[in-house]
Amino acid sequence: MRVVVAMSGGVDSSASAYLLQQQGHEVIGLFMRSGVSVGHEGGRGCCTAEDARDAQAVAAHLHIPFYAVNFEAEFRQLIKDFVDEYDRGRTPNPCVQCNRLLKFGHLLHFARQLDAGGIATGHYARLETRDGRVVLRRGVDAAKDQSYVLFNLSQAQLGAVRLPVGDLPKERVRDLARRAGLKVCDKPDSQDICFVPTGDYRDTLRAYAGDRLAEGPIVDEGGRVVGRHGGVQLYTIGQRHGLRVALGEPRYVVRLDRAANTVHIGPREHLLRSECSVSQVNWVSIDRPDQPVRCQAQIRYHHAPAAATVCPVEGDRARVVFDRPQAAVTPGQASVFYDADLILGGGWIDA
Repeated sequence: MRVVVAMSGGVDSSASAYLLQQQGHEVIGLFMRSGVSVGHEGGRGCCTAEDARDAQAVAAHLHIPFYAVNFEAEFRQLIKDFVDEYDRGRTPNPCVQCNRLLKFGHLLHFARQLDAGGIATGHYARLETRDGRVVLRRGVDAAKDQSYVLFNLSQAQLGAVRLPVGDLPKERVRDLARRAGLKVCDKPDSQDICFVPTGDYRDTLRAYAGDRLAEGPIVDEGGRVVGRHGGVQLYTIGQRHGLRVALGEPRYVVRLDRAANTVHIGPREHLLRSECSVSQVNWVSIDRPDQPVRCQAQIRYHHAPAAATVCPVEGDRARVVFDRPQAAVTPGQASVFYDADLILGGGWIDA
């Protein structure tokens, strides 16, 4: 089968291309040009000119066709959505949106134009077919699992996807790349959002929404003004550092009032939430349930899943009730529902 591999220039996508080739597939490499200049000391993004050269070198080593496709317009929209979410007082996850719209959206369309039967990426997650449905599971390497950022893919998208490294631990992937002679075998992993050149998302907000950043009050749990901020957009729920207030004990951002341009802070216990509402719920591995579902809910990419009950409500909404209150349940982030390593579904946290 002909498969298009999204090659980022990193070891995971490079090893994926190699593995598919070894399995007898006709592999085509594709690099997504973002039009964003990325790269800074102390961090690693993706989509840089260096990454493009690395991806092309891997394709040449494997003797596979290689294309660099201009996705600049799509990335501009992704950046706009990212900035708009912060402007609403929410904290977005652009990687989830990039996967749905770009990697498994526009890229899949491009693959169809090449008469490819599927696309592949280096994500650490696993796909299986069960009772005619494609189900999504965590990757074998728990430390590298990326299933969380794939929760909102449709069945049509999942059916066209290949995830060659999902069954392997990271060190095994590096070893495979090393034995295949791929020079990226020891390349550091990407750490940053690809369109955040400095590694600090606030710099991107200042660049794209600087005219909308307005100074305002920082208010404590008693309603006292205890400091000033440079823009509500520059803060996230749960943030502790960078508040520049001295109250004798730690304080955290507990609420953002965009309308009043106010940052509310309080002690850690004020971060705790017993439940949250989610919208745009995508039931990945099961049909939409009619009754509450027990699960482990993961409310951030690096959050330890917490025991919870998901209660479907009207339309594509649900209410997530935690067995124990969770800290920093943040609007704009995703709540993803797991049954052990199986993703049941997930949605966007509203409140």
